[in-house]
Amino acid sequence: MQANVTVLGAGSWGSALAILLAKNGLKVHLWEFDVELAASLAKDRINERYLPDVPFPDNIAVYSDLKTAVRASDDLLFVVPSHAFEATLRTAKVYFTENTRISWATKGFIDKYVVISKLVEEECGNISRAVISGPTFAVEVAANLPTAVTIAGNDDDFIGDLIKYLHSDTFRPYHCSDMVGVQVSGAVKNVLAIAVGISDGMGFGANARAALITRGLVELARLGETFGANKETFMGLAGMGDLVLTCTDSKSRNRRFGLALGAGKDQETARREINQVIEGIDAAKEAYLLAKRYQIEMPICEQVYKIIYEGLDPNSAVVALLNRTIKEE
Repeated sequence: MQANVTVLGAGSWGSALAILLAKNGLKVHLWEFDVELAASLAKDRINERYLPDVPFPDNIAVYSDLKTAVRASDDLLFVVPSHAFEATLRTAKVYFTENTRISWATKGFIDKYVVISKLVEEECGNISRAVISGPTFAVEVAANLPTAVTIAGNDDDFIGDLIKYLHSDTFRPYHCSDMVGVQVSGAVKNVLAIAVGISDGMGFGANARAALITRGLVELARLGETFGANKETFMGLAGMGDLVLTCTDSKSRNRRFGLALGAGKDQETARREINQVIEGIDAAKEAYLLAKRYQIEMPICEQVYKIIYEGLDPNSAVVALLNRTIKEE
């Protein structure tokens, strides 16, 4: 029997994963919230906005009706923005069956739950669940360029199936047991990418970039370990791998947002030019509030928060970082 998966969210990453799964021989059910976009995807068989050079394989069916999409498969892959995840899950779970298993490739914090897995546990009990994360750009995955990711979950059989579904000659998934570490990494790295983008936009050079990435990793690890993550996770694909990618390549919308701010553009102009969800904006606020609540030292994330939400001049943020008390690394 042909395996099948429902992908919820037809943005760049959702479309790329749907294409990958379809190329691997699965029957893919792709749901899109925007009815007009769903109709366009179904008719044109291509995501002109995000992946204009990659046609949809024939074994991708497109839906705008959530019930139909959820009921089409026992295995669901959520690829919606973090701010929409909670509402989408709560609406979709009405249509779950006893065989439903859910995974997500969404990166970001979820308000009081912090990580998505805690929300899923509260809403869905002991359902099989997994997170897919790592250094990935959708356009490269869709173009069959070599990529590796991490999958962490609570059900080894489900993880094994996801690895089988996703694995190809150009896409390699690894198994990890640390769901919290994988998720915290995926959220905080977006904040740090904004910081590096600001620095590069201001012309501060490679030395500053390396320092921000290295010290940013320390901040990421401090937050993750507070919530029980394993330190080793931060040295892997979901940690260091994703951080380096997002901070150093301008396919990253978070980096591009930072570059625009560093070059003196206002936030609205930067958002308009990027014209996609910039996860690091919300994540900066959540990281800052978590650091305050749990008394975690996260000075880079704090300065990004102040630039975005308090209008701090980036030059003042740099001065604040450099003038911190001298201490052992």
